[in-house]
Amino acid sequence: MRIPLTRYGLPQVAIYPILVLAVMVGLCVAFGPALWLIPVQAVFFLILVWMLSFFRDPKRTIIPDEAILYSPADGTITDIDEVDDSALGTRALRIGMFLSVFNVHVNRAPCSVRVEKVMYRKGAFINAMSPDSSRVNESNDTLMTRLFAPQDKLLVRQISGAIARHIVCEAREGSEYRQGQQFGMIKFGSRAELYLPAPDGERGRNFEVAVKIGDPVRAGLTPLVRYLP
Repeated sequence: MRIPLTRYGLPQVAIYPILVLAVMVGLCVAFGPALWLIPVQAVFFLILVWMLSFFRDPKRTIIPDEAILYSPADGTITDIDEVDDSALGTRALRIGMFLSVFNVHVNRAPCSVRVEKVMYRKGAFINAMSPDSSRVNESNDTLMTRLFAPQDKLLVRQISGAIARHIVCEAREGSEYRQGQQFGMIKFGSRAELYLPAPDGERGRNFEVAVKIGDPVRAGLTPLVRYLP
């Protein structure tokens, strides 16, 4: 039987709930039956449910389509713009998304890729809803090359937020991931970004953006970009 909790959540998914349960039991032992304990225990119970919910890993059926770049994260689209100073070394389209503490935080490959490089950067922990957090916050860049045409380079950036303090990325140079395959997570509220080379008809980079600002997205299910014939 599959347990719908991500392995990326260890050890927190094992330790935190035990600590909360220990506090709840300790309060009962110390103070016995008391009316004021009911709302207190209710709060701790909600915290326990939220902790388990945060590390959930719902089963998802990925429909392969290499003409599509699926969202690498659950969340809400916060910005769609072109940037000159991308890690791709060329002008790039950036699609940013904010992950609240209630979203699934597992990250997935937007298409079938080979990992070229993984780059971790220390930084601050400002609000991840701001595009500025991409420049100053702790982050992890996974540079990838599409395995199908157009064989462009892509980049997925995992960014810590004001609450998040830990990025997990199991991708390594040379490893390959199929479309929608999990490669990491960001623990607690955070931000994720997808970078791809800006449209260029002369080089066969014709695509349309399939989302707009404010749209909810789900990793491995929501198309962000569709390549055109």
